[in-house]
Amino acid sequence: MLVNKAYRFRLYPSKEQEVLILKTIGCSRFVFNRFLSLWNETYQSTGKGLSYSACSAQLTKLKKELDWLQEVDSHSLQSSLKHLADSFDRFLKKQNKAPRFKSKKNKVQSYTTNIEKKNQLPEVSILGNRMKLPKLGWVRFANSHDVQGRILNATVRKNPSGKYFVSLLVETDVQDLPKTDSTVGIDVGLKDFAILSNGKVYKNPTFFRALEEKLAKAQRVLSRRQRLAIQQKKLLSEAKNVQKQRMKVACIHEQIANARTDYLQKITTEIIKNHDVIGIEDLQVSNMLKNRTLSKAISEASWSEFRAMLEYKAKWYGKKVIAVDPRYTSQKCHSCGHTAKENRQTQAIFTCISCGHSENADINASRNIHDLAMV
Repeated sequence: MLVNKAYRFRLYPSKEQEVLILKTIGCSRFVFNRFLSLWNETYQSTGKGLSYSACSAQLTKLKKELDWLQEVDSHSLQSSLKHLADSFDRFLKKQNKAPRFKSKKNKVQSYTTNIEKKNQLPEVSILGNRMKLPKLGWVRFANSHDVQGRILNATVRKNPSGKYFVSLLVETDVQDLPKTDSTVGIDVGLKDFAILSNGKVYKNPTFFRALEEKLAKAQRVLSRRQRLAIQQKKLLSEAKNVQKQRMKVACIHEQIANARTDYLQKITTEIIKNHDVIGIEDLQVSNMLKNRTLSKAISEASWSEFRAMLEYKAKWYGKKVIAVDPRYTSQKCHSCGHTAKENRQTQAIFTCISCGHSENADINASRNIHDLAMV
């Protein structure tokens, strides 16, 4: 089956390439904002928006008026228009809010270049530890794994930590994993991250809590330096000490995010390999985050990301993920089926007041999830 997979690599551009990357990001942002403004004006006056083809024709004229737009990769400017058109399509279908203007103060700055020349030499190619990108030429990168398939586009990003990355979207053929004839239910939690109906438990590493004190200290230092720069009437963007500390804070956030993503990737791959059908709870995480007591712990657990990874990997490898109604899964006795709030008097132990069945509460819930998924 043909699927789209993303490969992410660290880039090590030269000083000249860094300047061109930042120029391209700025030009892409300018094009997006300019045509967003035109789209809004047209919509207010006529009740209709602009089509991608109309914007593309205007962009060609604009590039003749503004010579600096010709210095950057032309595909990146076209990609900005495509992203804008796609955003409005989804907005009109009530799938998301109206697109907003992009800011150069956003934490992550990026641009996307599409690969359109199918029958000619590829505009993105890899040779050893160098990658060829449009306009940039050959750029050094950390070649950590082989890219298999046809490259569709490349997105170059500059993270808040000052590091550069490239994400390659590739069309590749994936084969179904061998069938195991195994089914499982998964109950997610805060003390333990995931509890399987077969008794296996995945611990919650709490990456954020492990670095929370270090992060808080770094943020306090950043706040002091920002206050001092303001008192000295310096622009924060030009205050070197502020920018150095900002990078340290960004690196800690990046470390937390990378560790969490790596953990989720490993356990979801293990679950998909070992089971053919996986039952999970259809949790409304956005509503659960309104609980201020548990919101930080729930955010750190990344249940939504865990579910998303399971679903796309199951689709790739011929497995199946079934989301079930989470109501009463923790109050229902797996042994006799009796449901009562009193059955779970503590978070750890489940004791049925009807039949006396007692076991770990999370395992009981995961077995109920499994039964609902297999119906």
